[in-house]
Amino acid sequence: MREFKVIVNGQAYQVSVEEISSAETNTFSAPKQSAEVKAPALAPAQPVNPAPTPATAEPTPKSQGPCTEVVAPMPGVILNIMVAVGQAVNEGDVLLILEAMKMENEVSAPSAGTVKEIAVCKGSNVNTGDIMVVIE
Repeated sequence: MREFKVIVNGQAYQVSVEEISSAETNTFSAPKQSAEVKAPALAPAQPVNPAPTPATAEPTPKSQGPCTEVVAPMPGVILNIMVAVGQAVNEGDVLLILEAMKMENEVSAPSAGTVKEIAVCKGSNVNTGDIMVVIE
């Protein structure tokens, strides 16, 4: 048996694996012993919210008083910016186009207001949660 330390999503696990000889690899019988995993007790599974479909990905706005920060819903590259600072926008207006996983995603205004700041430029990379546009 050989033991390995495996890290999955930041959680370390101790794994024991049985070595087999090359003669045993040519047989079609079931393995004599399966691998053992010594893992810490896990918390009960929490329901996972399904990821938004890329075509309808909506940003999660972060409000700061009268301003709304439009953040990146996923990592990607800014393909086009459809608004300018000082421009009035209505709820649902397309603010910019975000390319993620080779798909173009329209990022829409979560509320009506005036574009106060554009924190990204065409061609820039964004990560999930990065502020892209501020609307007041």
